[in-house]
Amino acid sequence: MASFGSLKSAIFDREEKKRQYQAHIRGLNAYDRHKKFLNDYVCFYGKEKSTDVKLPVKTDHDTLREGYRFIRSEEDDVNPSWEQRLVKRYYDKLFKEYCIADMSQCKSGKIGLRWRTEKEVISGKGQFICGNKHCNKKDDLASYEVNFSYFEAGENKQALVKLVVCEKCAEKLHYKKRKEEELERKQKKEYKRKRDLSKDADDTDEGSERSKVKRKGKWASSSAVNHESDDDDEDFDKYLEGMFP
Repeated sequence: MASFGSLKSAIFDREEKKRQYQAHIRGLNAYDRHKKFLNDYVCFYGKEKSTDVKLPVKTDHDTLREGYRFIRSEEDDVNPSWEQRLVKRYYDKLFKEYCIADMSQCKSGKIGLRWRTEKEVISGKGQFICGNKHCNKKDDLASYEVNFSYFEAGENKQALVKLVVCEKCAEKLHYKKRKEEELERKQKKEYKRKRDLSKDADDTDEGSERSKVKRKGKWASSSAVNHESDDDDEDFDKYLEGMFP
């Protein structure tokens, strides 16, 4: 029979483990606590493996990604759900006078634009510092009105926005359009060169034909002169025969 001391020790150990377990549970967030209960349930009922169930968890960041609109409409503000309230609260904190640009894919004609945050406004980024997110130049800045075409929420949209960039980044801003214009000029120049070559070839062929015709005319004239000379000689012989019988 177990002694009183051993029973007391066993009860104390059990209560201590229970206290530690509860403290551990309280230290977990809702999702980790859910995973813990599932694993404990599987272990208790003797399943072969512990299952790590991954349930889809929608964070505030996911909510902002789904509900964010570059320019919100009145219809967007009508929705009273907490997701839309969260998105609108974030949208209202943005400063929508100048934009920040992502020009990392400018060669393919893709430029991303977003509104400035409070931190960027305080630092002068996008107004007194180049608006390209990867450039911090403060000299030779110029303001541009950009017709921003973008695809959002299943729709093609457009917005006229302001962007302040340095001279080098302005070239990136118009990179695709400038390349298209250069290609068009090269094509026109090549077309003109081929047309001039074709015209010169036609003029050469025409000149050659005229030269042949001219040479044929001279030969005909010479032949006619020779025939005419033979006829004179015959008349002169007859004249001499009359003078000397």
